[in-house]
Amino acid sequence: MSKIRINKFLSMAGVASRRKADELIKAGRIRINDRIAVPGDKVDPVKDKVFVDDQEVTYTPAYYYILLNKPKDVITTRSDEKGRKTVMDLLPEELRNIVFPVGRLDRNTTGVLLLTNDGELANRLIHPSYNIPKEYIATLDKPVTKKDLIKLVEGIKLKGEEEITTVDEARYEDESRKVIYLRLHSGKNRVIRRLFDQLGYKVKKLNRISFAGLKRQGLKPGQWRYLYKREVRHLYNITGLKWHPSRGEIPPDAPKPNRPQKFQKNRKLSSKKAS
Repeated sequence: MSKIRINKFLSMAGVASRRKADELIKAGRIRINDRIAVPGDKVDPVKDKVFVDDQEVTYTPAYYYILLNKPKDVITTRSDEKGRKTVMDLLPEELRNIVFPVGRLDRNTTGVLLLTNDGELANRLIHPSYNIPKEYIATLDKPVTKKDLIKLVEGIKLKGEEEITTVDEARYEDESRKVIYLRLHSGKNRVIRRLFDQLGYKVKKLNRISFAGLKRQGLKPGQWRYLYKREVRHLYNITGLKWHPSRGEIPPDAPKPNRPQKFQKNRKLSSKKAS
């Protein structure tokens, strides 16, 4: 792991906020290995030993869980060689080198996107064997026939693939029959656009309204918030991981979201796991 400033290390370790950590450093109460720390010092959290009043600091990496409402024309990647706007540009600079997107939404697809630095959880959420549910609203260029809705549920063999791709549920969202609700578990690239393209339709708009039971909950395009602890626990439950109460705690000195956190009573999430 690369070196980080001592005040940030103390903040990530839960000792104190960065401002309070600076006060501790100036007071000579922080030691790095065998010497007294000074403002601006950097430490390697893995190799160096840090002490506060001669008590060694136990370092546990801070985990971040972020829910973002991705706008259109934003790339789901940490960086783009063409200089296009990415989802990382929507986050504070302090988080851009820490978290990463869980899966992808293509450039023109909007909606729910999870970002985290919890690698084990992220890997399970995108792995096909865990059958993570996703919900979308698709707007087509023309009315979709009932026959084609049935085909989506029964399964379609996409071009270049041997296996059948199915949708768990497909229904009309309005009388125009151009707006379709879809629920599926497939994580294939551009799967909804490819399914409709094969049926002879063009997807004009695509919005992911839910991922693994997480919904936007009032987030406007480009806004983000930290997951509530109950939401992190829900993700651990559906992926079979052992949850610890520390997961979901917002780290000290974490940047504030661009939509304020609001207290919410426990609300049942869509946690049903497909068999």
